[in-house]
Amino acid sequence: MSNLIDEFRNYRTRMNEKILGADNKVMKRIYSVDTLAYQQGALSTKTKEMLGLVSSMVLRCDDCIKYHLEKCHEEGLTNEEVFEIFSIANLVGGTIVIPHTRRAVEYWEALNEKEGTNTNS
Repeated sequence: MSNLIDEFRNYRTRMNEKILGADNKVMKRIYSVDTLAYQQGALSTKTKEMLGLVSSMVLRCDDCIKYHLEKCHEEGLTNEEVFEIFSIANLVGGTIVIPHTRRAVEYWEALNEKEGTNTNS
């Protein structure tokens, strides 16, 4: 399962380097705004990452879902919290989100396995 994570991380890093390496001012600014948006503010970073995960699931972007799952994992979310996020995403997005939820569960389990964490509580 860790191969799933490594492949995603390596691909994302490689492609981001190419995109940012093109030295396009607009793309650099978009990336910068994205980074700034998730920093601690009136809402915690944890809350913002949870919102990012719900939004990504509703928009059905598997790469974004993986990214936000990783950030949620870094923020110490539990399995219970993640499944509540999944429930909101499926409620808002409808049953078309179910296949993305399956892949999200697989990725979440891989993160927990790779990092040796227990997020049952």
